[in-house]
Amino acid sequence: MNIDTAVDVRRAGDRFKTNIGWLDSKHSFSFGHHQDHRNTHFGLLLVNNDDVVTPGSGFDTHPHRDMEIVTWVLRGALVHQDSEGHSGIIYPGLAQRMSAGTGILHSEKNDSWRVSGGPKHADPVHFVQMWVVPDEAGKAPGYEQLEIDDELLAGGLVPVASGMPEHEGASAIRIGQKHAALYAARIAPGGTVTLPDAPFVHLFVPVGSVTLEQSGALATGDAARITASGGQRVTAGPQGAEILVWEMHATVRLG
Repeated sequence: MNIDTAVDVRRAGDRFKTNIGWLDSKHSFSFGHHQDHRNTHFGLLLVNNDDVVTPGSGFDTHPHRDMEIVTWVLRGALVHQDSEGHSGIIYPGLAQRMSAGTGILHSEKNDSWRVSGGPKHADPVHFVQMWVVPDEAGKAPGYEQLEIDDELLAGGLVPVASGMPEHEGASAIRIGQKHAALYAARIAPGGTVTLPDAPFVHLFVPVGSVTLEQSGALATGDAARITASGGQRVTAGPQGAEILVWEMHATVRLG
C-alpha cells in the first residue's frame, strides 16, 4: 500500500454541527444530513462524534448493523441498553464497545438515576462516540465494557479498544477489526506522549490543548489526520489535555 505522507489538521470550528436543544453534537465526518463526499472517513474511522446531552434526554432505541462502536465518556454518565439484554452506566475511565454485527437495537440516555435509584441530577453528559468498520461482516452482536481508569493515571497512551493481535490480553476491550486500536491519554500540563507509527493515525483533542510535533497547536475539539508519518510527540498545554488516538493499518475501500 503506497500512500503519501501528510498531516491534515482539522479545526473544531470546521466540524459539522447538530444542535437540537437536548443534543449538541459536533461531527468530524459526514453524518446524518451532513454529507460531504470529500469527508466520509479516515482510515477505518467513519464516525467521531463529540456529543453533549442534557439530563433526562438522549438517543431513543435505534438500529445498527456491521459496525464496531466505541463510546468514551469525558464528563457525566451515559446509560446504555440494547436488544441483546446488555445495560450499563458508562462514566469517565470506563471503556465501552458495542459490536452491531448482524443487527442490534440500543438506546443511550443521560438518566442514570433511573437505573441507580439515586436522585435526579442536572449535569449534562459529554462523550465521544467512534465507529470503525469491522474486518468481517455478519458476526453476532456483542457488548463489552471495562474499567481502565487506573491505567490512565500514569499519563501515557493506554489501549482502550483494539482488535490488533499485539493487544491480546492487554487491558483493552476487543473490537472486531484486527487493523485498528484506540488509545486514550490524560496528560498533565507539559507532559508528553508519542503517537503510534502507522499508515493512518487519527488524533482528537476533546479536552484541553496540545502541541503536535512539526504541526503546531491543537485546541479543544481539534484533530489531526496523520498519514504514513506517525511517531510524533504530543505535548499538553498549560491546563493539561485528554486525547483519543486511533492507530489504523488499513482503510475503507470505497466503490
